[in-house]
Amino acid sequence: MTVAQKAKAVIQRLKTAIPKPQTELLYQNEYQLAVAVVLSAQCTDKRVNQTTPAIFERYPDFFALAKAQKHELFPLVKSISYPNNKTQNLIAMAQKVVEKHNGILPDNRNDLQALPGVGRKTANVLLSVLYHQPTMAVDTHVFRVTRRIGIADGKTPAAVENQLLQAIPPNDLHDAHHLFILHGRQICSARNPKCPRCPLTDLCDEFQRRTKHE
Repeated sequence: MTVAQKAKAVIQRLKTAIPKPQTELLYQNEYQLAVAVVLSAQCTDKRVNQTTPAIFERYPDFFALAKAQKHELFPLVKSISYPNNKTQNLIAMAQKVVEKHNGILPDNRNDLQALPGVGRKTANVLLSVLYHQPTMAVDTHVFRVTRRIGIADGKTPAAVENQLLQAIPPNDLHDAHHLFILHGRQICSARNPKCPRCPLTDLCDEFQRRTKHE
């Protein structure tokens, strides 16, 4: 079985197990998702979802957020990891979107990654979820799951991203991103993965290695 064939089989099974793969971040428009994704770095979606309603109520769009003062926004962000940096980045991101893009979130990688607080992974999420472009954002779950299964073996997120882009058809990338994340959260956790509940054990290199030594 080639890597591409394995990736196809894995995605098909995960689609059966997770019929509606989508981000667990709660948002209603491009602005809200951009804020939520920036806040979600090294933080749980659950915590972000508890935090964003107050932010969106006080700052309903990029124009409002661009005028925010750090001492006003920080109390709404302080329960999130790295609140100082994220507070600064959110304001600076909004200011640049207003100044350079007339308050509209750009739809291309170069302009997105030029925004404060938006790295490659964040840009990939926004391009995939909002604009349905064939990208693959590699977070800790995608990195762990795909390497354990054996459809990637890169040592860095960038290397894994490149391998997945080669192994997975463009039309499947959007769902695959969410499927790997949700599978990583629900079943293939970093510690104590729930292998008895996993539909992929016969396809998983890591499971096969473990069972050989038991």
